[in-house]
Amino acid sequence: MISETGPELGRLGARATVGDRAAEAPGRIRRRRWLLARRHWRMYAFVLPGLIFFVIFAYVPMLGNVAAFQDYSPFLGFANSPWVGLENFQRLITDPDVGHAVINTLQLSLLQIIFAFPAPIALALLLNSLISTRVKRWLQSIVYLPHFISWVIVISIWQQILGGTGIVTDVLSRVGIEHVNLMSNPETFHLLVTSQVIWKDSGWGTIIFFAALTTIPTELYESAAVDGAGAWRRIVHVTLPGLLPVILLLLILRLGDVLTVGFEQIYLQYNTVGAAAAEVLDTFVYFRGVVGSDWGFSTAVGLVKGVVGTLLVLGANALSKRFGAEGLF
Repeated sequence: MISETGPELGRLGARATVGDRAAEAPGRIRRRRWLLARRHWRMYAFVLPGLIFFVIFAYVPMLGNVAAFQDYSPFLGFANSPWVGLENFQRLITDPDVGHAVINTLQLSLLQIIFAFPAPIALALLLNSLISTRVKRWLQSIVYLPHFISWVIVISIWQQILGGTGIVTDVLSRVGIEHVNLMSNPETFHLLVTSQVIWKDSGWGTIIFFAALTTIPTELYESAAVDGAGAWRRIVHVTLPGLLPVILLLLILRLGDVLTVGFEQIYLQYNTVGAAAAEVLDTFVYFRGVVGSDWGFSTAVGLVKGVVGTLLVLGANALSKRFGAEGLF
């Protein structure tokens, strides 16, 4: 009897001890975090300016979304502007200009995902295949430079090349092709915008893929070469699978901006091609809200755009996890 009761009491005591530890665990975790914060206060102080920046310029402005439910007037403020409930969102559904802006935005986003998104990957693979390190670094420095040029300068450069008095127009006129102005052609405007994005940001985007390439073990390339795999097969079966996690991560983040295609770039060329080709959601919010003073309606458009982007990120992240990838979070 004693031999049977003893082990039973021992197990009960062990269970009680585990329960006490589980009850004390949150308190110990909080004390440990506080001690780590006090010990590494310099690191937290280093992060503090960035945190303050995002709080002031990202999170506090979110409170202004209350204007989407008001007939907001800057002269009355948020407190005195009349409430209209969901009226602004109803107008969003029935306004044909919103639908036109959405179509243009989605067309541009689709073109950029198809052509501009893979461009840094292809450029990184091309530069990584170069044998000479000096030539590789020289070319990297060249392709990085357009990223640091403002859109005002970029559009001016393209205007000098493809505009009505540009180099291309002059060359075509010499061979008998007159009145060619690619910068003011609404039919090719979306392709033009995508080309500008590729030219400006592809070099900068290679930085992430160069970093990802360094994490691929060289033994995999050596094994593939021993098995008789050529350069193309090594890219397909070794390099691209190694880059796949980074590609999926960036693609998920890109889907969050599917309704944002770059306000400054489009605005600078808006008058050249007209609203039929250049009206996107960003320019629509600007002209309807800032210029037209329809603050509540433009805020509703911006709020819906943010919600849709968030849902796309969450959906893409869940889908990537379902197919076995790590996802974003």
